[in-house]
Amino acid sequence: MTRDVQHLKTIEQRLLWLSHWMIHHANHVRPKVDAIKIGGHQASSASMVSILTALYFQALRPEDRVAVKPHAAPVFHAIQYLMGNLSRGKMEDFRGFGGVQSYPSRTKDVDDVDFSTGSVGLGVAITTFASLVQDYIAAKAWGRDLPPGRMVALVGDAELDEGNVYEALQEGWKNDLRNCWWIIDYNRQSLDGIVREGLFARVEKIFEAFGWDVVRVKYGALQRAAFAEPGGGALRDWIDACPNQHYAALTFMGGAVWRKRLMEDLGDQGEVSALIDRRSDAELAALMENLGGNCVETMADAFAAVDHDRPTCFLAYTIKGWGTPIAGHKDNHGGLMNPTQFAAWQAHMGVAEGQEWEPFAGVGDAQALKGFLARVPFFLKGRRRYRDDRLAVPRIGIDTEREISTQAAFGRILDDLARGDSALAARIVTTSPDVTGTTNLGPWVNRRKLFARKPLADAFIEHRIPSTAKWDFAPEGQHIELGIAEMNLFLLLGAAGLSHSLFGKRLIPIGTVYDPFVHRGLDALNYACYQDARFIIVGTPSGVTLAPEGGAHQSIGTPLTGMAQDGLAAFEPAFADELAVILEWAFDYLQRDGEGDPDERTWLRDETGGSVYLRLTTNPLEQPGRRRDDAFRQGAVDGAYWLRPPGPNCEVVIAYQGAIAPEAIAAAGLIGEHRRDVGVLAVTSADRLNAGWTAAQRVRARGNRRACSHVETLFADLPRDCLIVTAIDGHPATLAWLGSVGGHRCVSHGVEHFGQTGTIGDLYRHFGLDRRALAQSVLELSAGAGRSAQG
Repeated sequence: MTRDVQHLKTIEQRLLWLSHWMIHHANHVRPKVDAIKIGGHQASSASMVSILTALYFQALRPEDRVAVKPHAAPVFHAIQYLMGNLSRGKMEDFRGFGGVQSYPSRTKDVDDVDFSTGSVGLGVAITTFASLVQDYIAAKAWGRDLPPGRMVALVGDAELDEGNVYEALQEGWKNDLRNCWWIIDYNRQSLDGIVREGLFARVEKIFEAFGWDVVRVKYGALQRAAFAEPGGGALRDWIDACPNQHYAALTFMGGAVWRKRLMEDLGDQGEVSALIDRRSDAELAALMENLGGNCVETMADAFAAVDHDRPTCFLAYTIKGWGTPIAGHKDNHGGLMNPTQFAAWQAHMGVAEGQEWEPFAGVGDAQALKGFLARVPFFLKGRRRYRDDRLAVPRIGIDTEREISTQAAFGRILDDLARGDSALAARIVTTSPDVTGTTNLGPWVNRRKLFARKPLADAFIEHRIPSTAKWDFAPEGQHIELGIAEMNLFLLLGAAGLSHSLFGKRLIPIGTVYDPFVHRGLDALNYACYQDARFIIVGTPSGVTLAPEGGAHQSIGTPLTGMAQDGLAAFEPAFADELAVILEWAFDYLQRDGEGDPDERTWLRDETGGSVYLRLTTNPLEQPGRRRDDAFRQGAVDGAYWLRPPGPNCEVVIAYQGAIAPEAIAAAGLIGEHRRDVGVLAVTSADRLNAGWTAAQRVRARGNRRACSHVETLFADLPRDCLIVTAIDGHPATLAWLGSVGGHRCVSHGVEHFGQTGTIGDLYRHFGLDRRALAQSVLELSAGAGRSAQG
């Protein structure tokens, strides 16, 4: 055995101990506060300890990026602790407030997490898109100094049940994926039971169909040596034929039971019996549990043998709970060693009482091991979080002299950027799941081309067939076209939105999708925001305003999603100039990385930055003319401004968001025939208005009574008996809370049920969003109040 292999074996045992001690300490030593199990997945961690050891301490280089299987988080944290990158205090507080997270997190953990994981399958799939983003950057003149790294996913075999894994495989094949490894922890156990027989054969066929190399790592060094002995072939055949459930059960019961079963099945064959007899019960158990994924030497060799950039899947056979008393038990997924089991295991591991947190406890030559650790390539450059300079944002304007929809205005703004030569435009990358043309990205794509590592001409252009779309693929292209899978859209936006941190090269990712189908990708959207990826998502067309498309294409709940999603500032402008102002702000907001101190004017934490969601529509609206005042520009960004300011005796305020603007404005005119003073509030972001309001309330509760949010400032002079009427082409709850700001009566109009086909007028009347319905709600309420007073 070489000296390096011996070091790897020592590290493997230290990581096994430290990860399991951390979990045990959290559950059985640390004082209990709540009456629930803290957990920590000891068995799922153990199955990957050899893989992680070989990967981090031999195979990886600093430019590589890894998505660690969620339930292997304790081993990942143990690696960082062993390398001195994580404090003992953080380890002691595992799954506690301020301690290391249950699952690796870029934003919550202090150690060097590349990709957050936790939502099953997403950490796997994002490596495909990170590899694609890496190729995209390397193909540009400003990114050719980027050293290629491997994007590595550590995959639980049960994660292969997730559909997004296969959607990502297909997208990778279409985009000539390279420099991507998926390492499958094939322990054949899931949360509720044993994985079905023969899964490995299906896995191999699927990966091979999409152009991946498949490396099956089934037998460890001990097993391969035993197979070379007389009778070893029969032992190998027995292992290959043994059902998953039986293998797991025999593993749990141990060496004596292994011997009994093997002798029953293979005894009296001379050479095979002798092979079994030459080993003690403990040695026999070690042999049978020495699958390829639990052999650090075998895994290191498998990784080292890959000398190409083709996507590679390692199917690593493992034992769930390997090396512990709960190995193989079908209930071990969330199980823990009890104190008695753990005490015996601690003695077995050779860790003295009081030395549990010592990184090198029980290591014979600690200095030699420390010397080896100091030379591990992956850790030589230290923390691998990069930065890139902020890009200057050019002034964004648009002609507002004629009717235009916000969707068309968005396309025109991008086309104007495409015509220019700004540094910002050079870093924009657009993407869409097969709706590029219908979401108005066409002009941008025609000028900036589609991305592919190898040029691919548009056959329609070659044959001089007229078409508005120039589908020209080239390395310099700035649009990545996706198939119809919204999960892939948000995974790509997440990967591209981390490019400044992962690769040191900033991108400005913009994705478009039909607004109702934002909900198809919510898990991946939430995942991207949780990682603090920076991107713009444009949901368009939206709402029942997309009248002829019917209920399947009309969104209802997306405004509430925009309000609820952390890390995402949601806007729904009605007019083109609002959109221009918001986009100019958004391009800068994406690049901010401040400390989170709130702006005392709005109490929003804008300096932290984040991603942006725009909900746009196809309905052309008459524009309000050229507006240059600062109140309008600032209000559009802060979330609202007075389109028609209220007077001192204001009786009614109509607050609207988005495409419903003409109906709200016209309703104010109808109401004005009966009421002296009517205000019209243009809401561009219920999300930002609400966030500032709730933040200001928290600040006041802590003693700062002067804290006042933007919406409170807007409503400060409204009379107490003023009525607020809200209107939105979306769920009415989006704006219904406005009545609570100043204690005003509030009537909320919106959409709560699936729409149907028809004209815009038909649907507005059907849902009570037309001008007469808005006005009538005011008059009816007033009449009702009058009758009540007379009574």
